[in-house]
Amino acid sequence: MKEYYLAAGLFLYMGMFSCALKAAEHEKKMDSSGSATEEAIVVWKDYSMGRILFNDKAPQSEGSRIYHQLIPDAEAYIRRQACDVLHTLYHGPSDHITPVHHLYYTLKDTDGISAKSGDNGEISIFYSTRHIEKSFKNNDKSKVYFETRGILLHELTHAYQLKPQGIGSYEKNRVFWAFIEGMADAVRIANGGFHGETDRPKGGNYMDGYRYAGYFFVWLRDNKDPEFLRKFNRSTLEVIPWSFDGAIKYVLGKQYDVDELWNEYQVALGDKKSCD
Repeated sequence: MKEYYLAAGLFLYMGMFSCALKAAEHEKKMDSSGSATEEAIVVWKDYSMGRILFNDKAPQSEGSRIYHQLIPDAEAYIRRQACDVLHTLYHGPSDHITPVHHLYYTLKDTDGISAKSGDNGEISIFYSTRHIEKSFKNNDKSKVYFETRGILLHELTHAYQLKPQGIGSYEKNRVFWAFIEGMADAVRIANGGFHGETDRPKGGNYMDGYRYAGYFFVWLRDNKDPEFLRKFNRSTLEVIPWSFDGAIKYVLGKQYDVDELWNEYQVALGDKKSCD
C-alpha cells in the first residue's frame, strides 16, 4: 500500500477545527491508510469541519486501553479521516456541504459497534469498547486499527453526506435508507476501509444498502465515471424527488438504467452469468 507523507504546518484554532496534518509515528507503522492523502490535505486544510470533542466514558475497560494505545490523539485522528471523507464526497470547500458545528465522539462500554445520531450540525458518534475487545481477540493490533478506521469512515460519512429529498426519511423510506448506508460503505471502500473483494457480498441488490450498494457505487466510479461518488452525492440536490434511477441518469446520462447497470455489475464480477 502506498504510504502518504504528511506535510507539517501550524493551524490556528478558532473554536472550530480544521484538518490536522501530523500523524503519530506508531500510526504510520500500523497502517499508512490511517493518514489523509496529500491531495485531501491540500484541498481541505483550511476547511472548518466542526469542533471535534472526544469523550471516553469507559476509561477502565480493556477496549479503552487498546484504543488509546493505538490512537493517543483521537481528535487529530478523527480530523484526518474526516479529510478523506470530505474529499471523497465533494470536489472542494466551495461545494454545497452538509455543515457540522460540533462532532461528539464517545467511547462507550456497550453492546453494538458504532452509530451516528443528531442533525443540524450537532452530531454524535459512539464507538463500543466491547467491539474493540472482540476485534482484539488474537492480539492483532493492526486488525483493530483497520476496523476502527473503517468504522469511523462510515460514520463520518453520515455526518457530512447530503440526503435525498422528497422521499420521506431514513426511518420510513427504504430508498432513502439504502442510499445513506450504501454511500457510507462506498466511502469506506473507496478509502481502503474494507479488504477488497474479500469483503464484497455476492448477489443481493443495491436496495440492500451497506456493502451491497457500496461496492456497486465504487464499481460505477471505476468503470463509468471517476467522479461518480461526488456526483451521486450531489444528485440529492438536483433530483427531487430523489430516486436511484433518476440519480443514475443525472450522473451518467439518460441512456442508463440503474437495474441494467446492476446486472452489468453482477455479470462483470462473476456473481451471475450474462445469459441469466
